[in-house]
Amino acid sequence: MDDYYATIASEACVPGGFAVNPQVACVIPFMCHEDEATAIERGLDGGHFFGYSLAHYYVFGDHVPARTNVWDQFQANRSNFGFDRDVASQTGMPLGAQLLQQGLGSLRGAIGTPAQIRDLCRGYAESGVDQLILVSQAGKNRHEHICESLELFARTVLPEFKEEEADREAAKAERLAPAVEAALTRKEPPRPAPEHHIVAAARA
Repeated sequence: MDDYYATIASEACVPGGFAVNPQVACVIPFMCHEDEATAIERGLDGGHFFGYSLAHYYVFGDHVPARTNVWDQFQANRSNFGFDRDVASQTGMPLGAQLLQQGLGSLRGAIGTPAQIRDLCRGYAESGVDQLILVSQAGKNRHEHICESLELFARTVLPEFKEEEADREAAKAERLAPAVEAALTRKEPPRPAPEHHIVAAARA
């Protein structure tokens, strides 16, 4: 986040549009339950499959449509790509993007109790992240579990962050205002439309 804000404040920042919209979002797996082990059981495999399948299609996968079974490949290879179930299912630990065990990292995200997820969200908020995109609808996650998770999160975690949102946005806008103003002065003025386009529009 510091690097991102420094880029906005640098001479290299030239807006591509008509405004500067300094927003950062992070995508993380999510399943909330009062019992940590239940949250893990309901959400970890789906969250891992979401990450693995993205990498399958965009990075390392050798895919044959209607033939490749991504779920089976995920089950066989997940640990080799940062989705080790044993590592990520450790209980009683503070949540992070990854959990570590003997140097091996495994994706965990926001899968845990309301208290664990609250602390994780607080860390993202304090670092300056604007939004968290919470992924539940992947793999074999069940619809009713996702709904229960969202309802619990909305009731026990979200309100305190909602209360702080206006102050957080105002402080950020004040902090970045000089950099945003300077960036907008570096933007090239709009170019006039070519003459033949104007003529063609008039004829139409």
